[in-house]
Amino acid sequence: MPTKNRFAELHDEITTWRRDLHENPEILFETHRTSALVAEKLEEFGLDEVTTGIGRTGVVGVIKGKATGSGKVIGLRADMDALPIHEQTGLEYASKTPGAMHACGHDGHTAMLLGAAKYLAETRNFDGTVVVIFQPAEEGGGGGREMCEDGMMDRWGIQEVYGMHNWPGVPLGTFAIRPGSFFAATDQFDIHFEGRGGHAAKPHDTVDTTVMSAQAVLALQTIASRNADPIDQVVVSVTSFETSSKAFNVIPQKVHIKGTVRTMSKEMRELAEQRINEICDGIAATFGGTVEVKYHRGYPVMVNSETQTEFAAEVAKSISGQCDEAPLVMGGEDFAFMLEERPGAYILVGNGEDGAMVHHPEYNFNDEAIPAGCSWWAEIVEQRMPAA
Repeated sequence: MPTKNRFAELHDEITTWRRDLHENPEILFETHRTSALVAEKLEEFGLDEVTTGIGRTGVVGVIKGKATGSGKVIGLRADMDALPIHEQTGLEYASKTPGAMHACGHDGHTAMLLGAAKYLAETRNFDGTVVVIFQPAEEGGGGGREMCEDGMMDRWGIQEVYGMHNWPGVPLGTFAIRPGSFFAATDQFDIHFEGRGGHAAKPHDTVDTTVMSAQAVLALQTIASRNADPIDQVVVSVTSFETSSKAFNVIPQKVHIKGTVRTMSKEMRELAEQRINEICDGIAATFGGTVEVKYHRGYPVMVNSETQTEFAAEVAKSISGQCDEAPLVMGGEDFAFMLEERPGAYILVGNGEDGAMVHHPEYNFNDEAIPAGCSWWAEIVEQRMPAA
């Protein structure tokens, strides 16, 4: 079963929506224009229910099938927010908002789910209920968590939930997925070392926080090389090292280190946090200084359910003829919060093998992927809840 003919007919219209969203990016929870546009479209499509303000600026729409006797309820989720990046694509529909850009393709995700919602509202060729979920603040704000905390899953009785992300480097319109752990847990740390500052010509009168902190940067790498099981994944990256003095001849009193930890299991996440604290405490004590470690837990590991992943892959194959096994991704994805609440699956749709990767100022969503993405969402519904 190739992409649905209806999406070929709707392709230009959906592309127009996508490019309008691209021109008007909004960051984190500030998706006021985007959310209003989504709600307006869903009302126009004749959905049975449209609710705004879930997870602050999220939008939820309900589409009932020709029959609902199956009692099944499936959620379909797209993210709406952009990134704080200055666009460098030179496109005629490039961002009109300085310092904001749809550099991850959420404009495409939103447009494709709107297209699927329009089709499903027109045809209603299924037995059950679809809940379309438009989420703000995927890029670090935890909008998925906030929508769940607002009771979304229980309020609409969602039983399974499915998400999608475009992926540069994957052939256009094909798919890739994997069961189990897929995207990493994303944590951050702030480490504040304090010693005794002084003149650089008299280091014996100081407790040198620069040397202390440099030892910590190196020692933190032993978490991956000497504490972690080699077959489990962990990335510990120190990304900022700032001393309290910038003078050539001053040993600073304080140093602030920042960084990120990426893991693929709860056990490794706990081990990394524990070892960061132990390593820093030990180094501070060795050099005669003090340390404060603040470990901030971000998105959890995103885990695809086995049954739903197998189903999602079969749907993808029915559309494009190809669904490869996706690699592990050490980036984070807050669809993880929804998958903690309900079984479901998250799939990658090919954005083409050329072009910039996501989060790059020259990235652009490939509008030719629209029919495949829309068809996958529609087929998830029609094949999971077939009409009698």
